[in-house]
Amino acid sequence: MKNQNGTFKDWANANVSRQIEDTVLYGYYTLYSVILFCVFFWIPFVYFYYEEKDDDDTSKCTQIKTAFKYTLGFAVICALLLLVGAFVPLNVPNNKNSTEWEKVKFLFEELGSSHGLAALSFSISSLTLIGMLAAITYTAYGMSALPLNLIKGTRSAAYERLENTEDIEEVEQHIQTIKSKSKDGRPLPSRDKRALKQFEERLRTLRKRERHLEFIENSWWTKFCGALRPLKIIWGIFFILVALLFVISLFLSNLDKALHSAGIDSGFIIFGANLSNPLNMLLPVLQTVFPLDYILITIIIMYFIFTSMAGIRNIGIWFFWVRLYKIRRGRTRPQALLFLCMILLLIVLHTSYMIYSLAPQYVMYGSQNYLIESNITYDDHKNNSALPVPKRCDADAPEDQCTVTRTYLFLHKFWFFSAAYYFGNWAFLGVFLIGLIVSCCKGKKSVIEGVDEDDSDISDDEPSVYSV
Repeated sequence: MKNQNGTFKDWANANVSRQIEDTVLYGYYTLYSVILFCVFFWIPFVYFYYEEKDDDDTSKCTQIKTAFKYTLGFAVICALLLLVGAFVPLNVPNNKNSTEWEKVKFLFEELGSSHGLAALSFSISSLTLIGMLAAITYTAYGMSALPLNLIKGTRSAAYERLENTEDIEEVEQHIQTIKSKSKDGRPLPSRDKRALKQFEERLRTLRKRERHLEFIENSWWTKFCGALRPLKIIWGIFFILVALLFVISLFLSNLDKALHSAGIDSGFIIFGANLSNPLNMLLPVLQTVFPLDYILITIIIMYFIFTSMAGIRNIGIWFFWVRLYKIRRGRTRPQALLFLCMILLLIVLHTSYMIYSLAPQYVMYGSQNYLIESNITYDDHKNNSALPVPKRCDADAPEDQCTVTRTYLFLHKFWFFSAAYYFGNWAFLGVFLIGLIVSCCKGKKSVIEGVDEDDSDISDDEPSVYSV
């Protein structure tokens, strides 16, 4: 709606501007409502439906009833979040001596004037807060694990098979030694019985590994991946450079907030960019050429998705110290896939704030400029003249001259969420550095990583050739 010199275009009057803002706002209402429906209704219903399906004696009708019963609890949580967000007083009545009824009436007037923005914003911000925890856990680690795993590659299947054969021979010798103690008919002591059981379990696992290694060693997919090894190294170097770019941009943005923001009570809002970072400078420039900024935003979001999936695949799905599921290609349970969808949905939701942290100028105002009066002195006439000069829009700009993006209003309706996101960014940087050190110290991954004693998701069926 504005020219590069800071003036509004001819068609951008107040009515047209309001219509465009409302259209974008209603678009966000629709998209965020779909997210709420998926998180609180659809995914829980399907999850509990599959949980009941594990029981063979359960009928379809019973499965649906039980799934609806548990989904109702999520619906109640969603309703509570909407109610709390609708009636949280962002402003206080001017009259301190107002009655309780006047205060309640003021809250309803606030709800009506915001068109439900506060209610939806509170619900989405609550989910974004959960997405922030998921991003700290999975995305931060995946940003370091994914590129380094691509660069280091996996161990040789032939070498692992040789090591596994030696382990099988060693375990068989231990079993023979223990069994030889009972050749004369004497019963084995309880200690030897426990050791024999452990060795036999270990032998079954090693023979299962042997089948997997033999299959993978002779598969065409292994040879194809070996031919792509140089390309994987190039992608790994590219991903680690992108990760460093994001980390530097996020650190500079957070440092700027720490040094120049209005404080925790404002959600660490910045009045103008004091420490510029690469992405904050690049995105407003790209916005002037449609659709370069959208292409870069899409690349950033896809990068976060890929690194998040890498983190989830390496770590698994945990509830505090209890591991719920492992993510394995072709061998993942339906419930684990639903958890994966839920986590990715919340992480992508948090990406909206992450992009703001990386490029606050772009998310707040884009490439908008506004006019300010600048005094210019002419030496010939020895007098001053005030001329309008364009300036980038920031939080200090007049409200009628710069239009704040609708997504910024959703993200920063409540200052305490913004403050939590700020501290979460520091945690994100810390986990990335820890993950980087851990990934550097770890050796190459096994070509059949995941086949171990406590892996309940691994079956004795023919292994997948795509696990390389």
